[in-house]
Amino acid sequence: MATQTRETGPPGTRDGNRDGDGSPTTVSLDGGRRLAYAEHGAPEGTPVVFLHGTPGSRRLGELFDTAARARGIRILAPDRPGFGTSSPWPARSISDTARVVTAVLEDVGVERAGVVAFSGGCPYALATAATSPERVDRVDVISGATPPDAGDDPAIQRVLGGLATRTPTVLGGLFRGQAWLARRLDPSVVVSQYTDAAEAIPAETAELVRADFVEAFATHRSGAVTEFRHAASAWDIEFDAVDVPVRFWHGDADANVPIAGVYRLAEWLPDARLEPIADADHLRTLLRCRADVLDRHCGGTAPGP
Repeated sequence: MATQTRETGPPGTRDGNRDGDGSPTTVSLDGGRRLAYAEHGAPEGTPVVFLHGTPGSRRLGELFDTAARARGIRILAPDRPGFGTSSPWPARSISDTARVVTAVLEDVGVERAGVVAFSGGCPYALATAATSPERVDRVDVISGATPPDAGDDPAIQRVLGGLATRTPTVLGGLFRGQAWLARRLDPSVVVSQYTDAAEAIPAETAELVRADFVEAFATHRSGAVTEFRHAASAWDIEFDAVDVPVRFWHGDADANVPIAGVYRLAEWLPDARLEPIADADHLRTLLRCRADVLDRHCGGTAPGP
């Protein structure tokens, strides 16, 4: 469980988080590890935990800020261990994510929250719902990753999973080089990993996607290595135990995660539904459905993007 110690200087303060300005707060996880999270949206709104992709960071939660404010939703976006400014935890399992989510909820003083996950955040959202159902109201997964037995992963995913399993140091070095390039090249270089229409992505959004990628490797590479290793093996999730409503939002043109595997994954869950997004790829699905996703967590519709 988390202890309630907080850093009061950089990288952030609790007061900053209360304003929903995205400044990270750091809490202590399991007696020594640091866990960072940021808030966006309405500071006193309905809580929703956002789980970033792999690689990724709390920064991606900023994409929900305007829509969350319009709907009275408070976005809580943690850096999972080994990403951003959160301490590494190489031995963690997928199911250990409930301890991360619980630490954030305890720090802000709420018992339950909705969970929204993007891409590689999918297994961590489902595992939290399976192991700590008392903490989760519902789960929405956008462009979610699928387990190996749900379908054929693209070749690059298999390569990264193999490196994470057999030569993690090599993969860590590869990520170090990618982050170095991402800091220096045009944001489109990063954005093109997630969409086939990088030129159509607004400049502000492209810059945020680049910043999220760079922040993922700001202090460590172990988070991505750990999670690509998870992705390459059977997920340690009891799918029958996920008894909260789950909705998958997935583009039918997603080349990063083909939609066929998402249909199979949805069939394994007791209460799941897939919403296909026509002519959308990995990133454009996120940009097109984020408002609809938040509508489910505020109990209705609201004006805004």
